[in-house]
Amino acid sequence: MDKFEQTLRYPKETTASISEAFSKIIQNIGEDSKRDGLVKTPERASKAIQFLTQGYAQSGSDILKSALFKEDYSQMVLVKDIEVYSLCEHHILPFFGKAHIAYIPNGKIVGLSKIPRLVDCFARRLQVQERLTDQIRDCIQETLNPLGVAVVIEAKHMCMQIRGVQKQNSVTTTSAFKGEFLKDATRKEFIQLIGSKLH
Repeated sequence: MDKFEQTLRYPKETTASISEAFSKIIQNIGEDSKRDGLVKTPERASKAIQFLTQGYAQSGSDILKSALFKEDYSQMVLVKDIEVYSLCEHHILPFFGKAHIAYIPNGKIVGLSKIPRLVDCFARRLQVQERLTDQIRDCIQETLNPLGVAVVIEAKHMCMQIRGVQKQNSVTTTSAFKGEFLKDATRKEFIQLIGSKLH
């Protein structure tokens, strides 16, 4: 079994403490936390927030190192349309979208499933999209030492859609490049590939 399979446990003390905080929030917004539909909500919310922030207990480097292989391949490896689900650290509301990640190997390749796992590792934290993009790039660069890394994330932010400015169709795009992807030709190839429908 893959050691990074979901094995999240919910420590009793932590779950109880967070549950108590949610119970107070429910009361402070004017609801009755003891009514039938809400009795178990604080515990459910506690477990949900622990699930959504489980990335704090994970190491991106360890995830990548668990499936590194020597290989002479030195062309672009691209994994695109990786689902991203994270929480905005400013309002603790979701933002979600897709990540497109490429690297150019330098004697080592990584198991393809580890790239989406790496995304989850950093996304399952309180985040801003800009930092998330850089963290993914930097972890791949530091762990694999490839010839180049490229990361693009496209996401919708609920803090912009359901509160504040309330703009439903806005999409935020962030990018981070390293090494060969700082060159126009390589970056252009990457951009063309993530925009194409080859599958």
